[in-house]
Amino acid sequence: MSPTTLPAAGPEHGHVTFLGAGPGDPGLLTLRAVEALANADVLVAEHEVLDVVRAHARSGVAVVHPDPGPSSDAFPGTGTPQLTVVDGVSTTVGLPAVRDAAHLVMEAARGGRRVVRAVSGDPGLDTYAAEEMLACARAGVPFEVVPGVAAAVGVPAYAGVPLRDAQGADVRFVDARTASDRCWTEVGASDGTVVVSTSLDSVAAAAGELVAAGRKPDTPMAVTVAGTTTRQRTWSATLGTIAQTLKQAKVLPSPEGGRPVIAVVGERSAAAQRDQLSWFESKPLFGWRVLVPRTKEQAASLSDQLRSYGAVPHEVPTIAVEPPRTPQQMERAVKGLVTGRYEWIAFTSVNAVKAVREKFEEYGLDARAFAGIKVAAVGEQTANALIAFGVKPDLVPSGEQSAAGLLEDWPPYDPVFDPIDRVFLPRADIATETLVAGLIELGWEVDDVTAYRTVRASPPPADTREAIKGGGFDAVLFTSSSTVRNLVGIAGKPHNVTVIACIGPATAKTAEEHGLRVDVMAPEPSVHKLAEALANFGLRRRAAAQEAGDPVTRPSERRPGARRRRTT
Repeated sequence: MSPTTLPAAGPEHGHVTFLGAGPGDPGLLTLRAVEALANADVLVAEHEVLDVVRAHARSGVAVVHPDPGPSSDAFPGTGTPQLTVVDGVSTTVGLPAVRDAAHLVMEAARGGRRVVRAVSGDPGLDTYAAEEMLACARAGVPFEVVPGVAAAVGVPAYAGVPLRDAQGADVRFVDARTASDRCWTEVGASDGTVVVSTSLDSVAAAAGELVAAGRKPDTPMAVTVAGTTTRQRTWSATLGTIAQTLKQAKVLPSPEGGRPVIAVVGERSAAAQRDQLSWFESKPLFGWRVLVPRTKEQAASLSDQLRSYGAVPHEVPTIAVEPPRTPQQMERAVKGLVTGRYEWIAFTSVNAVKAVREKFEEYGLDARAFAGIKVAAVGEQTANALIAFGVKPDLVPSGEQSAAGLLEDWPPYDPVFDPIDRVFLPRADIATETLVAGLIELGWEVDDVTAYRTVRASPPPADTREAIKGGGFDAVLFTSSSTVRNLVGIAGKPHNVTVIACIGPATAKTAEEHGLRVDVMAPEPSVHKLAEALANFGLRRRAAAQEAGDPVTRPSERRPGARRRRTT
């Protein structure tokens, strides 16, 4: 048994887990943190970490927002943090909206409930967590601590700034908000690395404190804001030049000057070294907002791939799936599967798998009904949907993942080896005839059945439509001609600064017919090859900017009109 196995909650006092949510990247949550969140009855968290942790909490929870006013007004002199409670029953038990954090946590734990108190970074470095733990101990509420990645350690790692090297220099951590004169004097007298937690508009003051304490003005300094997230940005300067650097970058003055930053002072933050070690911000699509015109379910693996390139995917469904207007044909075909009418069933989309699966469930059937029937899938995603259903496909194209690619590998009908000559093809109402014609040419009889209808989806929210038309997105991925037509129909034409990426020639032609300039085309009709092609485009764009000595920017950051449409 693991030493961190979840303890049983007491019938009266419950149990509290103080959990470190890390510096911002959800991927930095520990396995133990995910386990605790999955078993929590109540989640209490500051607003800035709620999005990081709530995805791992139980589904169906409600969110109760506290009083939006400054917490220091509610508790003068205490600096009590604003909290959000996520709890399926908190609205009925009357948990207060704004209360002392420790009292709120203990009240949430009453009645034997498991409470997770999530804090940014690591609980051991949190200003309030120790007080809350002591309050639990005094009240007899059992608790545990799940460490997290501290911002002072995680952010420099993502910024490409190592804190130590083979010489093993000292590392000092300073919170500029609470540092005393003695603290500044000590770190100023040291020649080790100093990691300063401060705010954007206080960086120059912290640099001044270090210089006044004895550090040389030419000591390198790296400042990172929004560390470990796709909004991360790092500036390299020195203690003497950081104020001017931030001013020239038009970062300051700014109404957002209060944003927290991590500043690393010392030779290891030298610009030349960071250029080689900046692995995160140098991802090919770092910070790009990429529009994916597919539903979250359809786009899951594609969006994960885009995130691996540093992008921020935004899914917008352009097609809605509805049952066929006359379901009798589908019902007869599913019954034919059970009675042995078919030798093959061919799935040309994830939606076709879903439609057959739903019909199976309606009749009380499961994957065992496919026994004795050969199953074909048009591509990897469709095959994965079948595997999730419990069916391993017998045929997936070895080459192009399309109807044409499926036909390349499909065996001709052989009356000696094939006792049945019929294929069941469940598909969309607007599917092409390529596969049907090809199967007939190979000698097969085809039951071409409408399993679902595709209709244009509802328009996305107004802010999304404005971002599409106003250049708020850096790129859009078109995976079919219908996604082009439907996106333009429900949301408008993407702005001319937006990079247009298409899955193949037919889709590109449709995009051009709608007045769009196609920048990227997949080398083969695969959504993953399309994302890869966009990443390669981003790499080339980054390299060109660096070679020209220009700053690396996203397409949406370029001034409107800087990129002209291609004339034909």
